[in-house]
Amino acid sequence: MSLADRPLSELFAQRRPLRSIEFFPPRDDAGVEALRRTAAALKPMSPDFVSVTYGAGGSTRERTAQVSAILRTEFGYTVMPHLTCVGHSRAELDEVADRIHRDGFRNIMALRGDPPKGTTEFRAPADGLSYANELVALLKARHPDFCLGVGGYPEKHPEAPSAQSDLESLKRKVDAGAAFVTTQLFFDNSLYYGFVDRCRRAGITVPIVPGIMPVLSLKQIQRFTSMCGTTLPAALVRRLEAAGEAAEIVEAIGIDWALQQIRDLLARGAPGYHLYILNRAKSALTLAAGLAA
Repeated sequence: MSLADRPLSELFAQRRPLRSIEFFPPRDDAGVEALRRTAAALKPMSPDFVSVTYGAGGSTRERTAQVSAILRTEFGYTVMPHLTCVGHSRAELDEVADRIHRDGFRNIMALRGDPPKGTTEFRAPADGLSYANELVALLKARHPDFCLGVGGYPEKHPEAPSAQSDLESLKRKVDAGAAFVTTQLFFDNSLYYGFVDRCRRAGITVPIVPGIMPVLSLKQIQRFTSMCGTTLPAALVRRLEAAGEAAEIVEAIGIDWALQQIRDLLARGAPGYHLYILNRAKSALTLAAGLAA
């Protein structure tokens, strides 16, 4: 097995901070070429692994496989494709799992997935799965050597009736075989520390990787946070509003905020950080340079 195929559990076992980056599959061939340029630009950063999201549409799903292969074969990255329950029967999920395994990938981010566009409520397809813990169990039964990550929500999943029920849901995912948790984006580190404490008290002992998104636009981040139930600190909003339409200043503020977050997280023992960069290399490289200084 090449280094690019190794299970991430081996990396976490090294007890050093890991850094990872999330890509999303572009909609067209031009977007794929742009992603290639981003992947090439990020090589000097040497991320420990990268992930590739999984869309609700068929063409996007095909591009997840395409992008995963590009990042692995052309750039040598350790790749973790995402997989969701959306729109799949159990038999189809088995087929996808077999293909991922056959292609040499040993890491999957297992998620329930968001409702398809135009709908507000998740509905399991015929003979499909309703929860991510069911997907974890299916994947581990199909290929026990898969290393599986799952999502965690420092501020609670938007659909969860309570923080406690959300924590119980996460515990089921880990008990089903998940090897680590990657969190939803957050901008207040105290929320992450409180979340980790609650997880540990609940018996969740796997690594919990903080998810960080450098702000590039106030309107854009307000849209994201409203969808995922994440709080924007008032101090950050004031700084962004003061920058107005000056895009370079907004970006500098967002990167500085993320840099301070990451420095604090690493100083307090986080197992690394996962960057949501929207397929843009600049913010990730700027953060890496800031952390190396």
